[in-house]
Amino acid sequence: MAKAVAMDANSKGSEKSTKPNERDRDFLNHLETYLAKRDGVDKLLKISRYASKIILASSVLSENVTLNRRLKSFESSVGLSRKAFRLGKFVQDVNALRSSRWDSNHEVLFSIVAYGGEGLYYFVEQFIWLSKSGLIDARHARWLQGISAWAEFVGYIGSISMKIRDLRTIREEEACLASTMEISVTRGVSCRAEEEKMKKVREKKTMKALSILQDLADALMAIADIRDGKGRLSAPMVISSAGMLSAIISTHKNWVSC
Repeated sequence: MAKAVAMDANSKGSEKSTKPNERDRDFLNHLETYLAKRDGVDKLLKISRYASKIILASSVLSENVTLNRRLKSFESSVGLSRKAFRLGKFVQDVNALRSSRWDSNHEVLFSIVAYGGEGLYYFVEQFIWLSKSGLIDARHARWLQGISAWAEFVGYIGSISMKIRDLRTIREEEACLASTMEISVTRGVSCRAEEEKMKKVREKKTMKALSILQDLADALMAIADIRDGKGRLSAPMVISSAGMLSAIISTHKNWVSC
């Protein structure tokens, strides 16, 4: 439909249509759009929090008691702020589950596990925020955090499974395009359209692979919460680094999608 509009537009209309694109490419306009989104601000807070955690875990400020205490307070405050940003976010998982179209029982299972787990996680996080902010008795926080951690972990299992399936489909599409391009080159036919499609498919594959890596990092943090920080993989520096990796990838994904 957009292509048809573009083809029917006159030269004056074409000039108008290019101006928004130029503004979209402007860094400050892009940044404004990014910060207007809940996820945009949330991911910047996530980077701030895990940067603080990495500094605290590295013991760089161990001798500076005052600055160390302030950084811990900042990290705790940012963590609480992020929970406030998740108010009502479980609705997007409910809608995602409602709008899902399934071709097999495996897809039904993966969707329920992914969206159901993540939705329950975001739903419980609201009550954890209320508990930590003082509205609900703090004694409920511990068992709520246990439910939240398990729901988050289950959600990532489903999400990773779905994305691995999607990645396989993208690779099949890439292989099919490569075969088509090879035939075109052999016949001496221009394959510019296929090259553009290949570029988009490869970008899509990269983003999907990064998304899987992000889910693995987040799943590792969920396991650490389930095990209450016990074990080598739950070491502060390991978890902080995993959190920073997840934050950078999700920030990049949100920036590109703006």
